[in-house]
Amino acid sequence: MAKVTKTEVASILAKQKKDVKEKDHKMSFVFTRQKYIIMLIGLGLILVGFLLMIGGGSEDPNTFSKELFSFRRLTLAPILVILGFVVEIYAIMKKPKGETEPITKNDPA
Repeated sequence: MAKVTKTEVASILAKQKKDVKEKDHKMSFVFTRQKYIIMLIGLGLILVGFLLMIGGGSEDPNTFSKELFSFRRLTLAPILVILGFVVEIYAIMKKPKGETEPITKNDPA
């Protein structure tokens, strides 16, 4: 086992501290502005879908209202909710322009 001197340890720690400071300056938001806008659109679609499901009850609890089974509540609203979730997933998974995956070289040396 090789011995490490105090000066070598100090230089390694100083380099690590410098690397941490450089990373702190380069930090940014996880999502871009465009992603947040797409996510808000998806959230709006989900909200509109749930709002379309509201209501349809009868004023009198002893009478039945067929409004409960309308196209708006059974078809349109669920489609909007599912579409909103699809838009949310797209916004999260979308890669920003110009960003590529780093190529790593698996070199055993």
